[in-house]
Amino acid sequence: LLLVTVMLTAFSIVREKERGTIEQLFVTPVRPLGLMLGKILPYFVTGIVELSILLFFMRFVFQIPMHGNVLVLCILTTGYLFVNLAIGTLVSCKANSQAEALQFCMVVMLLSIFLSGFMFPRETMPVWAYTLSHFVPATYMIKITRGVILRGAGLEQLWLNGVILFAMGVVLLLVAAKRFRGMTV
Repeated sequence: LLLVTVMLTAFSIVREKERGTIEQLFVTPVRPLGLMLGKILPYFVTGIVELSILLFFMRFVFQIPMHGNVLVLCILTTGYLFVNLAIGTLVSCKANSQAEALQFCMVVMLLSIFLSGFMFPRETMPVWAYTLSHFVPATYMIKITRGVILRGAGLEQLWLNGVILFAMGVVLLLVAAKRFRGMTV
């Protein structure tokens, strides 16, 4: 989910910059936040489709049992998709070329892989890395997936992780909208 949502979104505005069509976006009556939401909506739908495919393969092809409710997993995953799309939007506002956007995306992915608890247990990390891992959205998504799939945890145990992901997404999207507005001046 991380790869598709961050990269595709990151390339969206950068592509407009490279083609020289970003000026057309600046003259539309849509506010920067509305434009950002319009840019991420198709990729949000793509992320939902990807999630459905992943869950299908997990359950029916690889025969991995799910001890929790799939609906709870889907609801909480929307926060993760949202924050990743906001990260991709922020990257696209910062980068000037698709190559630069790709490098930013690689940094985001490496941090997500190494600091989220996916590769190494967070408890064994140095204090600075453990502290930094609280700012990595994948940390909360791993807690959600392990909770729902392995332990059968419900929304009452995992709601805080979803709220944190959604809050991260709102903050990052507002920062991206502000950066985009700064590009227009």
